[in-house]
Amino acid sequence: MRAAGVPEEQIARTADELRGHLAESGTTAEEEFGPADRFAASLGGLAPAPGEPDEAAERWTWTADLFNDRRMLAVHGDQGWEVEHLDSLGRFVCRRAPGAPLAWEYRREIIAGRRRAKVLGELDPEGWELCGEWLVYGYLKRPKAATAGPAGTLGAVPAAPDRRLFLSRRAKALLAVWAAATGAAYLSLGLPGLAMLIALGGALSAVYTAKLETDRGKVAAKNAADRESAVG
Repeated sequence: MRAAGVPEEQIARTADELRGHLAESGTTAEEEFGPADRFAASLGGLAPAPGEPDEAAERWTWTADLFNDRRMLAVHGDQGWEVEHLDSLGRFVCRRAPGAPLAWEYRREIIAGRRRAKVLGELDPEGWELCGEWLVYGYLKRPKAATAGPAGTLGAVPAAPDRRLFLSRRAKALLAVWAAATGAAYLSLGLPGLAMLIALGGALSAVYTAKLETDRGKVAAKNAADRESAVG
């Protein structure tokens, strides 16, 4: 917490509260809070005093297409932006703590159906926390301090971006084709045909990107198995 710039008064208050909690529960710190480095990372940053709203935190909402979201999450996570959740439009609702904020890392996983419990169960011990869902995808976050220690805390941070939409070149090309297709559908089929085309396009987009993710996962698993065989 000192490495993150937390005031001594707040450190002392937090430590006293944790000691009191452990005394009442009769458990060890490891049993109650998990690995020390992971728990310490969750305490970093200038948190507001208990009962006080975090009014000093910056707020910012943005979105990106499925071809560009992971890259932009990495960029903005390195700038201290923490995703709180995804709104109903699929936008990333973020906050950035004042003072010395933590850097964040993100990942995107397919969590549809029976994969949900399996994926989240495997990633939770590594400190990954689900922070939003969209279509068949789940977005997970963890502070970089969980793996990088004090290096996961930022010093100077850039101003909040003016942009709120980050589209890849592929998405822009698809958007142009889509605009032409929807225009033609409206002229020939009217509003019902346009609504049907939009729904079909959304479903196909989700299926296509999910297939890409699954294919990449199979390739990565095969490569890992080949490496283990070579070592053995």
